[in-house]
Amino acid sequence: MTGPGLIEDYALLSDLRTAALVGRSGSLDWLCLPRFDSPSCFSRLLGGNGDGYWSIAPTEPVREVSRRYRDTTLVLETEFRTDSGVLRLIDFMPPHEMNESGEPCVMRIVEGVSGEVPFQLDWVLRFDYADSVPWVRRVRATEPVLDEHVLAIAGPHTVVLRGDALPERVEGERAHRYTGTISAGQRLCWTMQWASDHGRTPAPLDPGQELLECEGFWRDWSGKIAYDGPHPEAVRRSLTTLKALTYAPTGGIVAAPTTSLPEAVGGDRNWDYRYCWLRDATLVLLALDEFGCTSEAAAWRSWLVRAVAGDPADLQIMYGVGGERHLVEWELDWLAGYRGASPVRVGNAAYRQTQLDVYGEVMDALHLARERGLAESEQSWEVQRGMLTHLERIWREPDRGLWEVRGPDRHFTHSQVMVWVAFDRAVRAAEEDGLPGPVDRWRELRDQVREEVLREAWNPDLGAFTQFYGGTALDAAVLLLPSVGFLPGTDERMRSTVEVIQRELQHGVLVDRYTTTEQPNEVDGLTGQEGSFLACSFWMVDALAYCGRRDEAVRMFDELVGMANDVGLYAEEFNGETGCFAGNFPQAFSHLALVNSAAVLFGGRTREQKSRRNGK
Repeated sequence: MTGPGLIEDYALLSDLRTAALVGRSGSLDWLCLPRFDSPSCFSRLLGGNGDGYWSIAPTEPVREVSRRYRDTTLVLETEFRTDSGVLRLIDFMPPHEMNESGEPCVMRIVEGVSGEVPFQLDWVLRFDYADSVPWVRRVRATEPVLDEHVLAIAGPHTVVLRGDALPERVEGERAHRYTGTISAGQRLCWTMQWASDHGRTPAPLDPGQELLECEGFWRDWSGKIAYDGPHPEAVRRSLTTLKALTYAPTGGIVAAPTTSLPEAVGGDRNWDYRYCWLRDATLVLLALDEFGCTSEAAAWRSWLVRAVAGDPADLQIMYGVGGERHLVEWELDWLAGYRGASPVRVGNAAYRQTQLDVYGEVMDALHLARERGLAESEQSWEVQRGMLTHLERIWREPDRGLWEVRGPDRHFTHSQVMVWVAFDRAVRAAEEDGLPGPVDRWRELRDQVREEVLREAWNPDLGAFTQFYGGTALDAAVLLLPSVGFLPGTDERMRSTVEVIQRELQHGVLVDRYTTTEQPNEVDGLTGQEGSFLACSFWMVDALAYCGRRDEAVRMFDELVGMANDVGLYAEEFNGETGCFAGNFPQAFSHLALVNSAAVLFGGRTREQKSRRNGK
């Protein structure tokens, strides 16, 4: 192989600081060190072999590949069956939840299951998104103990590779390789560690002990998930994935661990998703808290309050995992892109956009946190009041909307509904929690916004709420109106909207977020027909349940659960024509939507419902 596999061929490893993607071929093709948003040292996912990868696989024809996570953990097992026998590859990253100085480490173990299988290890390290070739040398230290390893250095980057059989330099290829045979009952281990100090070599680790501790960590964590409805494996895997996408030092959760996996091959819909979106706030809190992950919910709330603190006029739609504000977008012109899909982007210029819906998302998330027993602080409420004061001044302005379009500003229906949510939650904070504020003015604004949305966004000729005021385009985001409590799902306008979206945007169980074309789209200003947005498909499940079509919703949910890849992961989109994933992977929004649909269908408190844990 000279390039990456299909998106659905990858599995996720995480140490709660960064993440790696390992393909069915046994190749680790994406890893950023030391954080999710750091430059990558393995970049074959966005190019070819020369851009860095770490492959372990049989050298003879493979008859069958099977893989799984060990039950509820993030320890990945891949088995290769050849004519000579079976080789098992075990991949994991020791998690660093609370240790601030935890340094990333990838461990790979080869086990002989049966027979004798010849295999090859290829290790090609490229720092700075494959723009920096390191100086790699073999080191043999004798003090304080014998320690032979491969050391790779380039500028601030230092990586150490240890193993039972170290790879040798491949002449003329700037690569390292080991070839050998694994027999039944035999085990070989390799450990790759990143160091923050180029003058300090990280101490050797015991792979066997680290494996036991890694399994124990994930089993203990998943053991607190409280869910006993249908498809428990899918719900637990989705929640585990959300945990894996968490940056432990701050509690921030990235939208995905990748950048520039294309939504549409041949278009320019390639974005960097290694950041934390405020839009995910409510769904993250709901998903984690509803199913027993209360400490993660509290950590996310703390990250949220820290991120939005400051001048409300400076509120961004997304931040870095540490709360960083400047996410300047630029292109890596030396990388060809996933299977040639360029450009490859780092950073995300959408952080500068005005998207009014985030005010509603933040207010909704913090209101939910209060309802779920997380005490409101005086500082947090002052931040919220400041946001509301600013929103009073700007709520009539057009914006870029939920989908972060790069076309003209408009009065997007979803944005205005979320403005209603912001004022509604403020009213409820005053009425239900006794928090101070001009509740009469908030109530008046809430009613004014609702009246305007019902007047301007409803198109009687279409029989649907449209994407923006006065338009005719459809948008799956309006399926969220019942979820946020704006209208009951049984309202005839909602029932009609659901039917129209099913007719125009749904294909089987897949739902497009809106119509895209090969020509520049008048709404988003971009080219290329993207796949169906998996979160929108789960939103349709919720909308069907809310409007009384529960049996249909359950059938649709069952089918969507079956569209995960073989280890239970989802990308951002699914291309119904090719049957392949599209967009960044794995996508937190898709897994959040699945968990929320499980709550809607199979019990638990959902987003629009009141829920008092303190007895009020």
